[in-house]
Amino acid sequence: TSLKALLSGKWQPRTTEDLLNSAMALSGDVCVVTGACGFLGERLVRLLLEEEKLTEIRLLDRNIRSELINSLHDCKGETQVSVFEGDIRDRELLRRACKGAAFVFHTASLIDVIGAVGYSELYGVNVKGTQLLLETCIQENVPVFIYTSSIEVAGPNPSGEPIINGDEATPYSSRLKFCYSKTKLEAEQLCLQANGEMLRNGGQLATCALRPMYIYGPGCRFTLGHMKDGIRNGHVLLRTSRREAKVNPVYVGNVALAHLQAARGLRDDQKKAVIGGNFYYISDDTPHMSYSDFNYAVLSSLGFGIQERPVLPFPLLYLLAFFMEILQVVLRPILRFNPPMNRQLLTMVNTPFSFSYQKAHRDFGYSPRYAWNEARRQTTDWLASVLPAEMRSVYLR
Repeated sequence: TSLKALLSGKWQPRTTEDLLNSAMALSGDVCVVTGACGFLGERLVRLLLEEEKLTEIRLLDRNIRSELINSLHDCKGETQVSVFEGDIRDRELLRRACKGAAFVFHTASLIDVIGAVGYSELYGVNVKGTQLLLETCIQENVPVFIYTSSIEVAGPNPSGEPIINGDEATPYSSRLKFCYSKTKLEAEQLCLQANGEMLRNGGQLATCALRPMYIYGPGCRFTLGHMKDGIRNGHVLLRTSRREAKVNPVYVGNVALAHLQAARGLRDDQKKAVIGGNFYYISDDTPHMSYSDFNYAVLSSLGFGIQERPVLPFPLLYLLAFFMEILQVVLRPILRFNPPMNRQLLTMVNTPFSFSYQKAHRDFGYSPRYAWNEARRQTTDWLASVLPAEMRSVYLR
């Protein structure tokens, strides 16, 4: 434990699982993080620098922000941080990034829930990019591959059938319609099917996929978008989900920790036999609540209110979303129109859909490190820091 953390009052006792996982540290290894400048990728990079004495961390992203590289200078210690900037579909870039690496964290993907990105682009990045990366790992003898999947590969389905505190064995007919969800599921399947593939040096590739719930925390552009909508609405948050449509959001710091613990598990021969080829739901102890009520929970202390009920009853909103989808198709030849809401998104935010993290706990020791109060405080503090200067004095007085 660092003296700085102890003096700051932020130190927390390590759990038994933390200590056991530390014993399987990745010291001396080289790792690749795709999507390293993204919301989750950046948090994972910082965690690796804090907790592991790696030889090198290779940051692979389409656009590497110089301010991120500069901010890592004080915490990287003796670990070399290398930049690999370019497209995930560039085979030569992947070969250079993976050469000599011991494990890959594949967090990169295109996220689109409103139909703003064409299917071919989504497929190219999310599916083809994952396939090329897996092939490169086999060619370059990278033994461990952790894929960041999504809760949206599970559903909810168009019928809005609920799941409450489900697990990996819970039967469910997802019948996905989102192009984003379809491509993420196909990429996840590629990852899991690659488990056990023979590497060129005679070893075997070990893979697993993590399905986080809705990820929140400092840097979350979706929470920031809801705050901006609330400002435009007279400092009142829009209610798009019913109170009873409870989900279980997960804090970004806990998701990053789950990735690290999964990697440690796949480096252990006994645990690898259990973890390899499986997917895991990643949640934490954030209280179950609707998406709209979650936004209020992290923004209420900044002076935001929330609508008591949606502007229109759900059936009418669903019908309106249907007409907007038709308009989108009609206008497509002459105008690119992306409605802010569609039927699948409306169903997603109005369906009770929650999952347990107990399988991840049993198989590779995942336990949330950040409690709800701390996660909420950090999220709210970040939101306060990005408020326009003229509004900060109003909200924070």
